[in-house]
Amino acid sequence: MPATVERIADPMLWPRNPPIRVRKSIPDCWLRLTIREGRNRQVRRMTAAVGHPTLRLVRWAVGDWTLDGLLPGAWRAA
Repeated sequence: MPATVERIADPMLWPRNPPIRVRKSIPDCWLRLTIREGRNRQVRRMTAAVGHPTLRLVRWAVGDWTLDGLLPGAWRAA
């Protein structure tokens, strides 16, 4: 099934520990990728195929459940 992709200018994410290794010679960008069915390492393979290897992967939503408004370490009852 086709995926939808949107480029994000400034993501609102918590800091990663350890931080991502920044490389000056390799371009990077933030993408919002929506897929209907995921296979093993599918997102990493898709982004590598177009020349943008995945440095950080955040699962923002699963079905109707999202991380919107949820602070790091917090949880929400289902």
